[in-house]
Amino acid sequence: MAPGNIMEVNKFQRRPSQVASSLLGILLLVSSGFSINAFSQVTDARFTPSDDYGIDEAFFKLPPGRSVGATSGLGIHPDGSSFWVFDRCGGEDCRGSDLAPIMKFDRDGNHLLSFGANLFQRPHGLTVDRDGNVWVTDDVGSRDIDTVSEAKGHQVFKFSPEGELLMTLGKPGISGDGPDTFNMPSAVLVAPNGDIFVGDGHGPRSNARIVKFTSRGDYLTTWGSFGEGPDQFHTPHALAMDSAGRLFVGDRGNKRVLIFDQSGNFLDEWTQFGRPSGMYIDDNDLLYVADSSSSNTAQSNPGFEEGIRVGNVRDGRVMFFIQDPDASGTQEGVVADSDGNIYGSLTAGMALRKYSLSE
Repeated sequence: MAPGNIMEVNKFQRRPSQVASSLLGILLLVSSGFSINAFSQVTDARFTPSDDYGIDEAFFKLPPGRSVGATSGLGIHPDGSSFWVFDRCGGEDCRGSDLAPIMKFDRDGNHLLSFGANLFQRPHGLTVDRDGNVWVTDDVGSRDIDTVSEAKGHQVFKFSPEGELLMTLGKPGISGDGPDTFNMPSAVLVAPNGDIFVGDGHGPRSNARIVKFTSRGDYLTTWGSFGEGPDQFHTPHALAMDSAGRLFVGDRGNKRVLIFDQSGNFLDEWTQFGRPSGMYIDDNDLLYVADSSSSNTAQSNPGFEEGIRVGNVRDGRVMFFIQDPDASGTQEGVVADSDGNIYGSLTAGMALRKYSLSE
């Protein structure tokens, strides 16, 4: 395990299961209106980490001869029984590769199956719905916008847990802003009622919108445009939903999390989580945000650093921060299990990680 830094609001060393319990307790107190002085007694957890934690980059055991590539897509089954990884075929993208980029692992990190070979240009977003189906996006990649040579990309796919292709949204290799086309879809999320939300766009030369479909893939509505307003985006890179049904959008280019109802009405804006590349909300309504691009050194969102911030969805307080030990690791995917362990995936760092507090 590699050493690192973490800041927890109460600054006590805990086992992972104890951390989960303490965070839940904090959330319940906040929800009840109880004043928690610990938040004002520590340095702002958005910025300054402390205490020790361990990083395990060998937890996910890949198939023989396989190495992990750039990975932004990471998911966990709702019951915690399995993990899903959407790897870029051991490199920066899947062009010319016969590797299967969608991989399933059991809760101990053992590889179970792989599928999806020859379907994708650049694997990007991944989510697992309440039935265990796996949803992924193929965003193509900025350098390929004008030079896509194969009929792939700009699509969203739904697979069964066994790898059967169940649904496809978008047209292969065709970008657009209509009800049946995307332009670099970054993220996908499925609501409890089955409605599908797509974060469509990955930079100024693509779209900047949220597109909503029924569970059958029928178009419902869209909202958003490129900009900095409350209903605008600059790369809607990540999606998550809390127990109240609010949709959280990681608007990475604008360095904020935007919150909407499921009809697209703006509710709130949070900037305390850095530049959100990945987001996950657990059953306790704890929000995990992976920040892959903040940097004091590079003056990219000054005052923030790359890493994972954890807070609650009721008031947005950041409760602790795991700093990325690699300045250019580009932490993009993030999920957590019920024992308090946190899992991350990196693009430039080409790694999969398990974060656990030291015993």
